[in-house]
Amino acid sequence: MTKTITAEALHDALTDGGEIALLDVREEGVFAKRHILRACPMALSRLEIMVAKLVPRRSARIVLCDAGEGLAERAAARLAGFGYGDVAVLAGGVEAWVQAGFEVYAGVNVPSKAFGEFVEASYGTPRIGAAELDARRAAGDDLVILDSRPFTEFHNMSIPGGLDCPGAELAYRVHDAVRSAATTVVVNCAGRTRSIIGAQSLINAGVANPVVALENGTMGWHLAGLELARGAEQRAPEVSAAGLAKAQEAAARVAERFGVQTIDDATLARFEAESDERSLFVFDVRNPEEYVAGHRAGARLAAGGQLVQATDHYVGTQNARIVLVDDTGVRATMTASWLIQMGWRDTTVLAGGLGDAPPVAGPEPAEVLGLDGLDAEEISVDALDDMLAAGSATVVDLETSLGYRDGHIPGAWFAVRARFADSLARLPVAGALILTSPDGLLARLAAPDAAALAQAPVKLLAGGTAAWRAAGLPLETGHANMADAPDDVFYRPYDDSRSVERAMNDYLVWEVGLVEQIARDGTIDFATWPA
Repeated sequence: MTKTITAEALHDALTDGGEIALLDVREEGVFAKRHILRACPMALSRLEIMVAKLVPRRSARIVLCDAGEGLAERAAARLAGFGYGDVAVLAGGVEAWVQAGFEVYAGVNVPSKAFGEFVEASYGTPRIGAAELDARRAAGDDLVILDSRPFTEFHNMSIPGGLDCPGAELAYRVHDAVRSAATTVVVNCAGRTRSIIGAQSLINAGVANPVVALENGTMGWHLAGLELARGAEQRAPEVSAAGLAKAQEAAARVAERFGVQTIDDATLARFEAESDERSLFVFDVRNPEEYVAGHRAGARLAAGGQLVQATDHYVGTQNARIVLVDDTGVRATMTASWLIQMGWRDTTVLAGGLGDAPPVAGPEPAEVLGLDGLDAEEISVDALDDMLAAGSATVVDLETSLGYRDGHIPGAWFAVRARFADSLARLPVAGALILTSPDGLLARLAAPDAAALAQAPVKLLAGGTAAWRAAGLPLETGHANMADAPDDVFYRPYDDSRSVERAMNDYLVWEVGLVEQIARDGTIDFATWPA
């Protein structure tokens, strides 16, 4: 039988200082409605793709939770098959947690979001409103706007005249981005967290310039009735020798203030040798282009700003060891300073960063569990096109509901893997059931589940929907054929096609309110350091 744990015992476990992974196995959109603060979203539908990253140590203490609908028990059985040996299910699910008098939260990346509000309240991070910034821009004031989001987000929408400079890059590149010590530096993101953390990073680093966070980011700009730029390409400049020297001096000050420790290669090798007893996460915090060009073997990509912004997306095991890597120490040190304040006290920086070994080029390798032995028939794009024309195939798309909305094979049905027992019964199946997903991986994992339930032959689209796109075949948009509710992912304000402004206002009110809720929680250990 599956081992269970009570809400009270889980609360104690979350504060006992030991390693623990609390994983919520509901779909992300369901998770976002009400969940436990320290829980990481790990949908049962994508368990094989996510769990090795979130919980690399098979002997780690794991607690699974849901809403009592049986998903956690299914996940526990699957994890046991993958060699995870210490797995328990929260008895009664999230409702039992509520009945025990503990806090629950809405939204995603809540620990990081709440930390941003904690930082602003604790340090008094200065800010500027959209209207004032627009007026100062129009007046020709000496200022630079640094957008602390990844380039894809910046390119989609940004403050006019801004430069892309993702979070951990700020203290690294700011010295080459400003004209003089009098230049005002404005840091923005889409909402609040990365603006606050980014601005406070520069202040903590001792940057001489006036530094402010753009209040409410691009949402605040939009709500003020101001036009956002689309398709911007401007990035913060490359780092000069003089800029690097200043950045390293700043990082040294930050390391001293926040107690950021460095380790050498021998210590990292010891950590790696001990990783069966103590969980270890090694992250390269440079930008994705640098990582792909060449990175240290074994290091995962986690651009520093995103690691702070969405820590629960990268680290599922509380109180684990975290080692940060970059080429100069600046970005790793800045990132470590924030993780330490968030409660990840065993965070260190690898001295010498990339090391002497030849770098590994290419994207981060994915460890997907459960692929061995999966054998489902594949069909080509051309074959599927012919079958659809003949009415002899029904396509089930396992893309997220957002991705499905933005483009799917004409006539395809949206479905959630973990809910196949209900959704497949709703389909008007004609001929074979063809599973697809963006690259075909999730479809392959889901094929046995579908085959056990469907009354028709189950096949896979070779290469997934990406192959269909590459062949130049048509796509349709919208939520036309929905075998499941579109609650598999969290819809951010910009994703809300009904009332973007209302969604933005609701989001910002929620974000600001997190700091008070966190104070009541008692399971997280944010801290500040004196100047």
